[in-house]
Amino acid sequence: MLRAITLRQLIAHAPRSISSCRHLGTLIIAEHEGGSLSGTSLSSIEAASKLLCKDDNSLSLLLAGTGPSLQEAATNAASCHPCISQVLVADSDKFKHTLAEPWAKLIHLVQQKHEYSHIVTASSSFGKNILPRAAALLDVSPITDVIEISEPRTFVRPIYAGNALCTIRYTGSNPCMLTIRSTSFPASASPDSKTNAAPIHQVDLSSFGEEGSCRFVKQSSQESERPDLGSARVVITGGRALKSAENFKIVEKLAEKLGAAVGATRAAVDAGYVPNELQVGQTGKIVAPQLYMAFGVSGAIQHIAGMRDSKVIVAVNKDADAPIFQVADYGLVGDLFDIIPELIEKLPEKK
Repeated sequence: MLRAITLRQLIAHAPRSISSCRHLGTLIIAEHEGGSLSGTSLSSIEAASKLLCKDDNSLSLLLAGTGPSLQEAATNAASCHPCISQVLVADSDKFKHTLAEPWAKLIHLVQQKHEYSHIVTASSSFGKNILPRAAALLDVSPITDVIEISEPRTFVRPIYAGNALCTIRYTGSNPCMLTIRSTSFPASASPDSKTNAAPIHQVDLSSFGEEGSCRFVKQSSQESERPDLGSARVVITGGRALKSAENFKIVEKLAEKLGAAVGATRAAVDAGYVPNELQVGQTGKIVAPQLYMAFGVSGAIQHIAGMRDSKVIVAVNKDADAPIFQVADYGLVGDLFDIIPELIEKLPEKK
C-alpha cells in the first residue's frame, strides 16, 4: 500500500549526498559605490558561487540605495559574473545610508518572498553591521568570517585570533547566513563577462513599513589618493614605536613613494596617531596584500590575525625577539627612524 508523503518529508528521509546538493538559490548582499560593486562584494560573489551544485547558477544579487549610481551599479552587476541569475534593486531614500535597521528589514522582506537557502555578504563593516540584525529578524544564527566552503552547509572559520581553524556544519533552518573574509575568496582579476546580462528586477517596497528609530547623523572620512587599505597590493603599517602622529607621517611618506596603503596597529590608533579606519587586525581590517611592511609593530596576536595571509611580510623592529619576526618572510633589526628615511631616499619614484 502506497502512502502519500510531502516533499519536505521526502527530503528529510533522502540520503545526505542528495539532500546536501538541494539548493534553493543564494542571495548576495552587495555594497556599491560610484556605480560599481565594491571589491568585497565581488569576493562575496566568488564565495557564493562555491555553494552551487553542478549546472546551477541561481545567484541573486541585492543592491539598495537611490539615484543614478544605483542603477549604474545594477547594470554593471548584471554582467559581472556568469553565475548571477538576477539583480534585485531596492531604490528608496531609506537606503541612502547603510543603516542596519532598514537594510535588515529589506533582507527580511526579500527572504520572505524568495525563500533563499543561503544569504552571503562580506565580513566588512558593511556586512558586520547589517547581517546580525537581519539574522535576528529571520531567527537564525549567522556564521561569520568564513574562509573556506567545504560543502553547502559545511564551512571553515578561524578561531582564537586565527591560531586555530574550526569546521562548522550548519544544521539550522533556512536561510544559512554567512559573512566571508574577502581575502580568502579573491575575485578573478579579469572575470569572464556574460554574453547576456542577468535581468534586473525592482523590489516591491509597498509593504516595507515606516522608518525605524535609527537616524543618520553624519559620515566622516579622509580624502586620500592612496589605495584602499582593504584591497591594496602593498600595505605599509606603523606601530606604537612611532611615538606620535607627527612621526607617523614618515610612514605615510614611504607609502606615497611606493603607491601603497597605510595601516596601523590598534595601539597606534588608540594613541591617536591615525584614525581607526586604518587599523589592521582582529578588530580592524583584514588584509592580504602582495607586500606587507610593518615598522615598529611588535606582532600582537590580534594584529597578526589581520595580516597573516599577506603574500610577503617584511618586519622592521629594534627588538630582535619581537613576535612579528615569527611570521615575517624578511626581518630587519634596527631603528625605524633610521631605516625609513634611507628607504625613502633610495627607492625610485613611483611611475
